[in-house]
Amino acid sequence: MRTEDAELSWRESEVYSVNVDTREIHQLTTRRGQDTNPLPSPRGDLVAYRGSDFNTDTYRNSGVYLMNRDGSNSRLISGDFDRNINSMEWAHDGSGVYVTISYQGARNVHFISVQGEVSEVTSGAHMLGLSSFTDEGFAVGTLSSPQVPADIVSFDLDRPITFQQLTRVNDDIMTGVTLGDVEEIWYESLDGFQIQGWIIKPPGFDPSEKYPLMLSIHGGPHGMYNVGFNFAWQEHAANGYVILYTNPRGSSGYGSAFGNAIKNAYPGKDFNDLMNGVDQLISRGYIDEQNMFVYGCSGGGVLTSWVVGHTNRFAAASANCPVTNWLSFVGTTDGIGWYRNFENFPWDDPSEHLRRSPLMYVGNVTTPTMLMTGVDDLRTPMPQTEEYYAALKVMGVETAMIRFNNEWHGTSSTPSNFLRTQLFLREWFKKHEQGRNVTF
Repeated sequence: MRTEDAELSWRESEVYSVNVDTREIHQLTTRRGQDTNPLPSPRGDLVAYRGSDFNTDTYRNSGVYLMNRDGSNSRLISGDFDRNINSMEWAHDGSGVYVTISYQGARNVHFISVQGEVSEVTSGAHMLGLSSFTDEGFAVGTLSSPQVPADIVSFDLDRPITFQQLTRVNDDIMTGVTLGDVEEIWYESLDGFQIQGWIIKPPGFDPSEKYPLMLSIHGGPHGMYNVGFNFAWQEHAANGYVILYTNPRGSSGYGSAFGNAIKNAYPGKDFNDLMNGVDQLISRGYIDEQNMFVYGCSGGGVLTSWVVGHTNRFAAASANCPVTNWLSFVGTTDGIGWYRNFENFPWDDPSEHLRRSPLMYVGNVTTPTMLMTGVDDLRTPMPQTEEYYAALKVMGVETAMIRFNNEWHGTSSTPSNFLRTQLFLREWFKKHEQGRNVTF
């Protein structure tokens, strides 16, 4: 440990250099806050790193900084570029850094010069990963879009972008497959927030017909649904469902203020953002309002269990790997920092933990609600699922609990469990479709 009481340190990190010959360690940064991801320049005279001043926000994008190799002359070079940075690499001539950023559901490359000029390198509704590049600016990475699974591409960082596809690993299985159309939507929610989302329609979609709806809620909660190819949703759409997925307040990819809007208020108005998206879709006339379903994992499981405690508009739900009781969660999750996501510690004042716990609203639930969680989950431990399952049983609400072996956080890292997740989810929904009587 390099600092006193390091185990109690919260949102404090520094950058150090190490002399590999003498093993001498020298601290390069000193400010209160987080300094991470240091990258020496090609000549070794500068160090680029990411960081932010100390804050109690639940979400804040980091800035890009430069300092001399000895830690002197530290300065911010990204200015007010309020974007979620995924990766950072030096240009080979040392003129600046290339960063991949996630913004409004897409991921592209920007360049930040050592003088502090930020410029867009690529654009488009796709998910672009920058893996490496040559001195001449020949770059390789991965590219995916709503109807195109990820493949390796090459492109020129210095000229107008055209991507050359180098691999076609899914061509054999995609040949002859009709995918559902993906449509981007924006709509207004509470406080004037503009919410982005997407709709996947079943192949052969007919707007004069009525379709069952699946609302999918992402986790995090500071995550971002994106425009990359998603097999799970396409497979559900191929079975006749309209899929709606949105980025409610708290999501990353829309700036720090948007992400921090759920500080000490989660779940909260993000619920309204989700319901306004459902209303937007219903207004189009092709949704069967008697057959709407909702699910999500992790933060999506939190919001799913919150949804069924606050509305009965869904025919069935699946709260996967959820948090349902903040009091029992904050001290048992592997992320001890969750204690800091409330105004007070629970032993000082437990009221906020209770008010924000879906378990406290289980008496309102009439929606048949399934739960699916990995037995080895350390992030949202199994007892969170068990508490909610037991409460639903006591209240006489139809429920099922599925425990996934060989899974940590989530239910689909093992291929067979991915298939089980798809099928259990759809069978639970089919069982509760209006006018159906399917044995589960």
